[in-house]
Amino acid sequence: MRYRVLGGTGIEVSVHCLGAMMFGAVGNPDHDDCVRIIHAALDGGINFLDTADMYSAGESEEIVGKALRGRRDDVVLATKVHFPMGEGPNRGGNSRRWIIKEVEESLRRLGTDWIDLYQVHRPDPATDIEETLSALTDLVHQGKVRAFGCSTFPAEEIVEAHQVAERRGLLRFRTEQPPYSLLARGVERSVLPVCDRYGMGVLTWSPLASGFLTGRYRKGRAIDLTSGRAALTPARFDPAIPQNVAKLDVVEKLVEVADDLGRTLPELAVAFPVTHPAVTSVITGPRTMEQLESLLKGASLVLEDDVLDRIDEIVPPGTDLYQADGAWRPVSLTDPARRRRPLAGRAAA
Repeated sequence: MRYRVLGGTGIEVSVHCLGAMMFGAVGNPDHDDCVRIIHAALDGGINFLDTADMYSAGESEEIVGKALRGRRDDVVLATKVHFPMGEGPNRGGNSRRWIIKEVEESLRRLGTDWIDLYQVHRPDPATDIEETLSALTDLVHQGKVRAFGCSTFPAEEIVEAHQVAERRGLLRFRTEQPPYSLLARGVERSVLPVCDRYGMGVLTWSPLASGFLTGRYRKGRAIDLTSGRAALTPARFDPAIPQNVAKLDVVEKLVEVADDLGRTLPELAVAFPVTHPAVTSVITGPRTMEQLESLLKGASLVLEDDVLDRIDEIVPPGTDLYQADGAWRPVSLTDPARRRRPLAGRAAA
């Protein structure tokens, strides 16, 4: 296993990070089995674990906490805050009120006194970024958090956060966690260069493109939209949708690349993100021991320039073949009022 320093923090993390999203009701509800998977990952050299408060409504954090009993000092532990936890107002977002409350809940579920990396899971247009950075800075000063970062932030919001931190004398985002895969290379345009410019660590998620690069979904084969990842987001896998036809065509070409290397498509997919100089670690989120073992095989694969050139011909740099983040879109796109002048204004123009 290779290790890299996380965003100038001095903390060394494995190039492959174990994601815990599939531990709990959403993926694998067997706590003992999940604990065995976590221990196998640690025994395989992974020292970096990433979870979030909202994964299976807190159950993932509880499972991770069980697994780390007696092994906490050997693990760099990351979790996230933002998405709603329960019904009613003020139970989500990036406000000081919510962050200060929810970090205590995460610490309790994880069974630890500190979090190595606390991440803001998505931007929050309702909260001033200074409010968020101020709360996170206080948590570092209190010793509850060692460093903090952001996840799936647009490049311009990352830049704004750094500028605000400098002006206000606050600590800054040390990491960003964007989606990045062979089918979703859009972050190469600005997010990754901005992170590199600010010396941020980058831990990427969804290297298997939400399951599309597992090898399970192939051109000319029947796709069951009622099971697995396809059941959760059938629009991403439905072969009747032209965008998915294009993805299936690309998958066939990528399978040829993997075959020529004597590797599987998932191994190629997991190896790809860490070749970018801005990327520190790639998050892989297995649900079963078999999936973990397959992903660990990809940890040993180093892609040569000729292979990367072939990949660039198949999926040009900076290209997204699908909307990589299905969980969030900027309010500037989702709220019609943000992109339409009032009728009176339109008439005057």
